[in-house]
Amino acid sequence: MQKRIRCSWANPKNPLSIRYHDEEWGVPVHDDHKLFEMLILESFQAGLSWECILNKREAFRQAFDGFDLETVCGYGEKKLEKLMQEPGIVRNKLKIRATVNNARIFQAIQQEWGSFDCYLWHWTEGKVVYETGKVSSELSDAVSKDLKRRGMKFVGIVIVYSYLQAVGVINSHEETCFCRQNN
Repeated sequence: MQKRIRCSWANPKNPLSIRYHDEEWGVPVHDDHKLFEMLILESFQAGLSWECILNKREAFRQAFDGFDLETVCGYGEKKLEKLMQEPGIVRNKLKIRATVNNARIFQAIQQEWGSFDCYLWHWTEGKVVYETGKVSSELSDAVSKDLKRRGMKFVGIVIVYSYLQAVGVINSHEETCFCRQNN
């Protein structure tokens, strides 16, 4: 049996990393619930490795009520304090508070555009961008600037670039990767 060639970042010793690489990363997402989940996770990644966040994904899912947008928008101080005590997630007070703030802005974007999906994909007119070897681009710069203008936090150009890769707006699978070959 021939061994699959994957992107160099996919840790062959971590089944979560392999499954994420093979089944999710770079696959176009048009579901607002999934787009919200990935925005939360990418925001928590700031300053950390993606593998760290991926390993905590289920704990994040439980802590943030299945990434239910309405529920997260309604979090008050009591829930924020509870999240600060949650051992399975990254307990960064600024990131936890930003999640609630960002959820409310995500919801406002949905109301303005009809869905977050419409907002996000309008930047590329619904087309996937293929590029590798970057950590930011004119696209991520523009999206980051707009999200910041709207009041979102932890959405710098590198985080937004990673987000765009994660949800398939940007496909950055390496040229030799079997996922790139299948596109």
